[in-house]
Amino acid sequence: MSQAVNPENIARAHGIIRSYIRKTPVIEIDRADFGLARGPLSLKLELFQHSGSFKARGAFTNLLTRKIPLAGVMAASGGNHGVAVAYAASRLRVPAKIFVPTVTSAAKLAKLREYGADVTIAGDRYADALAASEIWADGSGAMAIHAFDQLETLLGQGTLGLELESQLPEIETLLVAVGGGGLIGGIAAWYSRKIRIVGVEPSASPTLFQALEAGRPVDAEAGGIAADSLAPRRVGDLMFPIAQQFVERVVLVTDEAIREAQAALWRSLCVASEPGGAAAFAALLSGVYVPAPAERVSVLVCGGNLAMDVFEARA
Repeated sequence: MSQAVNPENIARAHGIIRSYIRKTPVIEIDRADFGLARGPLSLKLELFQHSGSFKARGAFTNLLTRKIPLAGVMAASGGNHGVAVAYAASRLRVPAKIFVPTVTSAAKLAKLREYGADVTIAGDRYADALAASEIWADGSGAMAIHAFDQLETLLGQGTLGLELESQLPEIETLLVAVGGGGLIGGIAAWYSRKIRIVGVEPSASPTLFQALEAGRPVDAEAGGIAADSLAPRRVGDLMFPIAQQFVERVVLVTDEAIREAQAALWRSLCVASEPGGAAAFAALLSGVYVPAPAERVSVLVCGGNLAMDVFEARA
């Protein structure tokens, strides 16, 4: 089925969801603005997407291309996927049941309830919430929307690549944060080796890193500061062959590097990113990924659902 995640189907998905999503902005700056060696740098600010993250793309693709039962939809999520499904369901007037773990931030819980979702907190990590949701789904009649291991989800996230290429056709490298792999899988399928795709994961939850080493999805640690968005325990089966084919490599960043990336984005650009959203930038700022002087590198800032008082304390 991963072969169905291709540029043609991503473009088709984009045509379907286009009127429901935002075309998020890109800013072009110099790496020297962040104390790095001079060179071109662009940031794709997907944290300004509806619901606060790229996840709205996959949520709307599911809701607009699949037959929705009267019972509505359900999802398990560390936070952003659930928020996106709840937002899309509220726009389309569909009931939504969302399962989240205890690590889900207060900001994301507040958005879930704001969008009218029925929320259940189950377990300490995403995998626990997923297991609880699967038990509930058996008798509910609701349509399950997987956070990353679902064809429509991957196609929806791939529309971000389509959009970015239209905005910045000249980029050579894109740094993308990785959790379950729906985002990097969709984007990598869109570009199909036209540019260098580099995945970035917290060292506390190296899901794709370990999967690529093992040659298959394997269970990894699921902790760290970005556990509510980048710690699903293992990557999706659908995205893994795409990653093997089109992702050049995966690098790991520490929690401290992620915190510093959040603070730097705020200090220099007044961009308030959640930890998972700043992870890709952390790879550049910490030197885990060092581009060539003239390399046209872009970084995806993919989520901004955080409580401002917590962020200000860290920054």
